[in-house]
Amino acid sequence: MPGKNLTRDEAASRAGILRVDAYDVRLDLTTGPENFHTVTTVAFTCSEPGADTFIDLIADSVEKVTLNGVDLDPAEVFADSRIALPGLAAENELTVDATGRYTNTGEGLHRFVDPVDNEVYLYTQFEVPDSRRMYAVFEQPDLKASFRFTVTAPAHWKVISNSPTPAPQAAGVADGVERATWSFEPTQRISSYITALIAGPYDEVRDEVQTRKGVVPLGVYCRKSLTQYLDADNIFDCTKKGFAFFEAEFDQPYPFEKYDQIFTPEYNMGAMENAGAVTFVEVYVFRSKVSEAKIERRALTILHELAHMWFGNLVTMKWWDDLWLNESFAEWASTTCQAEATEWTSAWTTFGTAEKAWAYTQDQLSSTHPIAADMRHLEDVEVNFDGITYAKGASVLKQLVAYVGREPFVAALREYFRKHAWGNTTLSDLLGELEKASGRELTEWSKLWLETAGVNTLRPVFEVDADGRYSSFAITQTATEEHPTLRPHRIGIGRYAVRRAEAGAAGDVLERVGYDEVDISGARTDLAELVGQEQPDLLLVNDDDLAYGKIRLDERSLATALSLPRGFQDSLPRSLVLGATWDMTRDGEMPARDFVRFVLESMPGETDSTLLRVLLGQVSTAARLYTAPEHRAEVSALLSSSLRSLAETAEAGSDAQFQLVEAWAGTTSDPADEARLRALLSGAESLPELTVDTELRWTFIKALAALGAADDVEIAAELDRDPTATGKERAAEALAARPTAEAKADAWAKAVERNDLSNQMVEAISAGFRRSADLSLLEPYVEKYHAMLVDAWAERSVAIGERVVGGFYPFSLASQQLKDASDAWLAANADEAPGLVRTVAENRDTIARALVAQERDRRG
Repeated sequence: MPGKNLTRDEAASRAGILRVDAYDVRLDLTTGPENFHTVTTVAFTCSEPGADTFIDLIADSVEKVTLNGVDLDPAEVFADSRIALPGLAAENELTVDATGRYTNTGEGLHRFVDPVDNEVYLYTQFEVPDSRRMYAVFEQPDLKASFRFTVTAPAHWKVISNSPTPAPQAAGVADGVERATWSFEPTQRISSYITALIAGPYDEVRDEVQTRKGVVPLGVYCRKSLTQYLDADNIFDCTKKGFAFFEAEFDQPYPFEKYDQIFTPEYNMGAMENAGAVTFVEVYVFRSKVSEAKIERRALTILHELAHMWFGNLVTMKWWDDLWLNESFAEWASTTCQAEATEWTSAWTTFGTAEKAWAYTQDQLSSTHPIAADMRHLEDVEVNFDGITYAKGASVLKQLVAYVGREPFVAALREYFRKHAWGNTTLSDLLGELEKASGRELTEWSKLWLETAGVNTLRPVFEVDADGRYSSFAITQTATEEHPTLRPHRIGIGRYAVRRAEAGAAGDVLERVGYDEVDISGARTDLAELVGQEQPDLLLVNDDDLAYGKIRLDERSLATALSLPRGFQDSLPRSLVLGATWDMTRDGEMPARDFVRFVLESMPGETDSTLLRVLLGQVSTAARLYTAPEHRAEVSALLSSSLRSLAETAEAGSDAQFQLVEAWAGTTSDPADEARLRALLSGAESLPELTVDTELRWTFIKALAALGAADDVEIAAELDRDPTATGKERAAEALAARPTAEAKADAWAKAVERNDLSNQMVEAISAGFRRSADLSLLEPYVEKYHAMLVDAWAERSVAIGERVVGGFYPFSLASQQLKDASDAWLAANADEAPGLVRTVAENRDTIARALVAQERDRRG
C-alpha cells in the first residue's frame, strides 16, 4: 500500500491526463484546539475521459466526496492518504468535505499556544508533500493551479496567505468567540507546496518597495510577545536591496502582488519560499545578543527566499529531481546579491567557510548522492534537503557561472524566465539556454559534476632543484573507490612568503608573492607555469577558493602554517588552510590533538565571525570525538581553559568575546569552572562590556546543569524569569543535561517513549541528553537506541522521526561497540524506511570516521 508515499511514475501518469484549473478551499479554524474543518472544491480537466485517478489528503476523517454531482462513499474511496476518483469526465468538479488535524511537528497546519499570553498562532509548512494536510490536492509541483482561500477565524486574528489580505467580514459568535471570514482573491497559477496560510494575533509592521511594475506592499510579522525584539527596519532594508538586485539581474518584474515575511514558532527549517508569504524560523527575531555570523545568515536567508520568487515560484521544477537546482540557484543568487548589493561584501568567503564545509562533510557520508539525485518517490525527496542539494550544488553552480561567463549566464537566465514563466521545467531547459547563450557544450560537464557523487582531493607534487626552484610541478587528483570520478577543476595556486615583523608589529606575516590560475583534470596535471619558480614558504592549492575539492598542504607548507597560525592577513586563505587541516584530521592524516592546538593558536584576534563559529564547532568535535580516549581528558581540559582565557582576553564587547564565552560554557566539563560560571551568572564577576542577557543566562544554567551544579529547583527558578516558549525549551535541555542516570532516563521517556512533544521540544531534550562528560551514563542507550528505531520512526512524522533518530544517538561514546551495534542494525534492517536507514547510516559514518581519527591521534 502507498501509505503517504507518491512515486515519480504515479505523478507523471497523473500529470499526463490532468490539467488543474482552480482550487476553492474553505477553512474553519474555530472548531477546537485539535481539528479544523476543510472543504475543497477542485475544477480540473481530463484528456482521457473514463480514466481513474486519485487526489491526495491526510485528514482525520472525510465526511463527503462529490465528483461531478455524484456522491462517493468516503469509506470506499478514502484510504492511504488518497481519495480514489473513478470514471473521470472531460471536465470535472470535485468537492471534498473533511476534518483536518493541527500538528505540533512543523508540518501541514502547525498550531502553537504562546505561554506568555495563551494566544494561538498557526502557520503552514507544505514542502515537500504537506499541503494535503490542509486541503485535498493533487500534491505534485507540475499540476499548477489557481488557489482561492476562504478562512473563518477569531475576529481579532490576522490572516495571511499568498494573495493580499482582504477586509474580514463578521461571521457571528461561536463558543463565546467573535468570528470573522477572510475571502482571498485567487492566486496566479502556482504549485500547491508554495501556498500558505498564517493566522493568529500576529503583530505587523508595514512598508512598501518600488518595483518595475509599481509599488509592492511589504509586511513583517511576529508573535506579540516578540514584537519588542523585532528589528523590522533592518529586514525591510535587506529585502528592498534584494528586490532591486533580482529585478535587474533577472530582467523580470517581481511576479506577485505583495511580499510578507512572517517569523513563526517551532519552525523546522530556516525559512520557506511561499509565494508572497515567506515564513521564517523565529530565532531570526533576536531576543538577545547573537553573533555577527547569525545576523549575516539571516540576511542571506531573506535573500535566498526572495530569489525563489523567480526561480522556483515563477518557474518551477517539474518533479523533485530538480530540487537541487531550485535550492542551489537560490543559494548562488542570494550569495551573489549579498556580496554585490549589501554590506556583506565578503559573502563568498562566508560561503566557502561554512557552506562548503557542510558540503564536504555530507559528500563523504555513505548517503552521498549526485547533485542531480534520482528522486524515485517522496520518501527520497524528504531526506535530500542536505549539504549536497544546497551547498555542493551552489558550489558547482558558481563554477558553472565562471565556466560559461557571468554575462552569458545572466542572459540565459533572462530567456529562461521569459520562456517558462508560470510553467514547469527540468534541468535540460536551463542547460539548453546556457548552451545557446555561451556557445559551450554542457553535456559532459553535467555528467561529471551533476550526475556523480563524491569529492576529489587535490595535492601538489613537485621536485625542487639545488637553487630552491621547482624543477617539476603537478597537481594530482584522487577519488574514493566508491565514487571514483575525476573531474575538471579551475583552481588558483597561491605562493606565500614569510615577511618578518617590523619593530612593534604583532608578528611575522604571510604575504602572497605569486598566483597562477590553472585548469586541471585527470589523475595528474603537469603545470609548466610553476617550473622555475622559487619554492615558497607556503603553497596554497585552490587559493581564492574557486574549486570544489579537498586540498592538501605539502610538508613545508604545513610546517609554515602550523608555525604561523595568525600569519595570514586575510581570512580566506586562513580559512582554506584551517579547512585543509580539518580534512586531514577527519581523514586520519593529522592527530586531533595537533588540530586542537593549531585552532586554539589561530583564534586570538580573529574577526571573521563565521570562520570563528565554524572553528569553534570543529575544535569541539575534534576534542570530543576524534581524540583518542586516553588523551581526551587532557585535550578537553586544554580546550576549556583555552576558550575561557581567549574569552577573557578578547576585545571588550566584541563578537569574538561573545562567541568564545558561549563556546566555553557550551563545552566545559571542568568542575573548576562552576565558580566562574556562577560568578558571571550572578554578576559577582563580569567581562568588559559583556551583557549577560536572557540567552546567555540560559547558556550558563545549561553548563551548570551539565556539571551537576544546577538542580531542578534552580532550573525552575530560571524558567520563572523567562516563562516563554523558548525558556521552556532551554529548561528542558538543562534538565536533560544533568549528569545522572535519572535525568537521562527522564529525557528518554519524555521524547522517545512518548510521542506528544513539539518538534522544538524534542530537539531541546535531545541536545541535553547527548551532553554528558560521564560517558557511562550513555552506555546503556546503545542497545535501547537500536531497539526503539523501527517503531519510533513508524509512529512519527518525518520531522519528529529525524529528531529522535538523529538526536538520541549517543555520539559522544564514539566507540567500536557503538559502531558495531549500528552496523548490525543496518545489516538486519536494510529494507526499512529509506529515511530511517539513511539517518542511522549517517550516524554510524560519524563514528567510523571518529575511530579512524582516534587511531591516528593515538599514534601522535
